[in-house]
Amino acid sequence: MTDEEQNRLYWQRFREGDKESFFSLYNNTYFHLVRWGLKITANDELVKDCVTQLFFQLWDRRQKLNPVTNVKAYLFTALRRMLIDQLSHHSKIDAAITRLADEEVINELSYEEIIVHVQRDEELKKKLHHALEQLTPRQIELVRLVFFEGLTYEEVAARTSQSIKTAYNTIYNAIQLLRKLLK
Repeated sequence: MTDEEQNRLYWQRFREGDKESFFSLYNNTYFHLVRWGLKITANDELVKDCVTQLFFQLWDRRQKLNPVTNVKAYLFTALRRMLIDQLSHHSKIDAAITRLADEEVINELSYEEIIVHVQRDEELKKKLHHALEQLTPRQIELVRLVFFEGLTYEEVAARTSQSIKTAYNTIYNAIQLLRKLLK
């Protein structure tokens, strides 16, 4: 069986909800996607994040996905679109920051506006703290390692003596719970 035939089989099974096939597809295509993404942008962290986000989105929409004859081409196209969107978003943010920096007059907030901002920040901190309390200690540890220390899933798995698949599952479940709680 060729690599592409294997990917088609993984694709079909993952659409049916088979996690093993999903992770096999991820493992089979991850490095190809990262290498291909680096041709679009040299920002390796952005590429890795986009590949991971792509697979999160695929898993979330697995029941709505159609059969695909060339899985790698589908994934390359989806990754290209995601990278272009992210690069566009980053350039808009950079342009906005530049405009703010170029302004000669910095508008000062009134006392009331400062109080409102402080109250919103406190409310957001409370929500986030409450949401984090809902996670297991293992989920908190892995989220911290990936998102705050910037470790890859491989590094997290090595540091915590888990398989890469377990680390990925744990972080995925934690993110889903945080999204649900913070809405």
